[in-house]
Amino acid sequence: MNTFGKKGVLLVNLGTPDAPTYWAVRRYLKQFLLDRRVIDYPWIARNLLVRGIIAPFRSRSSAKLYKELWTENGSPLKYYGEQLSEGIQPYLGEEYVVELGMRYQNPSVESAIDKLLQQQVSELIVLPLFPQYASATTGSVHEEVMRILAKKETIPNVKFVNSYYDYVPMIEIFAENAKAFDLDKYDHILFSYHGLPQRQLRKADECNHCLQSEDCCQTLSIQNQFCYSAQCYGTTQAIAEKLGLSSDRYTTCFQSRLGPEAWAQPYTSKVIEEQAEKGAKHLLVFSPAFVADCLETVIEISEEYQEEFEEKGGEKVDLVPSLNDNPKWIKAVADMVLAQ
Repeated sequence: MNTFGKKGVLLVNLGTPDAPTYWAVRRYLKQFLLDRRVIDYPWIARNLLVRGIIAPFRSRSSAKLYKELWTENGSPLKYYGEQLSEGIQPYLGEEYVVELGMRYQNPSVESAIDKLLQQQVSELIVLPLFPQYASATTGSVHEEVMRILAKKETIPNVKFVNSYYDYVPMIEIFAENAKAFDLDKYDHILFSYHGLPQRQLRKADECNHCLQSEDCCQTLSIQNQFCYSAQCYGTTQAIAEKLGLSSDRYTTCFQSRLGPEAWAQPYTSKVIEEQAEKGAKHLLVFSPAFVADCLETVIEISEEYQEEFEEKGGEKVDLVPSLNDNPKWIKAVADMVLAQ
């Protein structure tokens, strides 16, 4: 094996607008939602929907939310990605070079790959910052990397990380973050993951296993090993076991539903409503599909779900912080890279 060059590490997260403005958000939404793995409609229907409806009409309201999310360091997702990429370098040593790419907008995956190839790396390790595999996230990153490399005359050895939904150091950090809260005071605990249309879950099923029973996702097996929902349940079970939670104390659920079709269930908003109707006053929410706090955690959970809970008679929704720039997370990612 060629050992002349360094090993390149490409960390990839979903992406973020360049600024919390209408036009920047519109560019981001167009690139994001036109991805065939994100909205898997035929090309014409997808373009009509995104260019004609979603991007023009959603960009203004989304820009207001991004403006609320923005910090003095800019987008939290990008900032924590930069902290992570810089932080793992000392652990990896001089044999590695690290670049951060965003699947949508900047820094682009292509620019990050070009920087790594310019340093004549002999190997490329691609690590999507999504613990659970989904075609719309990890699958899209892998496809984009292969598309870019296919244009190159020289392609180094490439290793893709598929998922790490039960990676022990990650599970321990989520559990440790939760211990900052008094778990006994919460009426119920939610593990809320970004949702996917059920149609996409079925498309990823090669074994006619998906949605054949109410609990088909709750146990991982060879039939559903690449199922996003099943991996989410796997993450939940690992964190719950680490915290010693009984099964009646928590629920795995899915947020960010868009449109009228059925998505992965149960829906987070529905679980919150049901808990309020049962008399719950305090809820604690994990969001383990995200390694960094972002719009879906800071705004959707901490603010929008808080409002919904109060309207139904509840009092407080607390969010367990994500991994962000936790030094233990930085070390955990470095160890994951070194294990490849």
